[in-house]
Amino acid sequence: MDEVANILDILPIEVYEVATFYTMFNLKPVGKFVLEICQTGPCMLKGSDQIIEYVKKKLNIENGQTTPDGLFTLKLAECLGACGYAPMMQLGKTYQEFLTEEKIDQILEDCRKSASLAV
Repeated sequence: MDEVANILDILPIEVYEVATFYTMFNLKPVGKFVLEICQTGPCMLKGSDQIIEYVKKKLNIENGQTTPDGLFTLKLAECLGACGYAPMMQLGKTYQEFLTEEKIDQILEDCRKSASLAV
């Protein structure tokens, strides 16, 4: 990031501000699958808090952490602009909507299967 600041002839802090504001930039390695669960009002009203706690317990990680196998990283997201489909999360380029514990289990299983196929 310091090199980018140098190339753009701006202060390094200006690059760091952008990199820490947007969720698509990661300052440390993340898992193969990044679970970005919306934590704002509409999703919270529809149970995102329970979904977040379920994922934490299921994967034994906290926000910002990655599972020891390197498969999953949990990130809490601000509004993802899909309030009508709450609770929801972004997984790669796709939105996973109307989340339940059962849907989370299926999503995690599908991710594990696709990771094993890629090996």
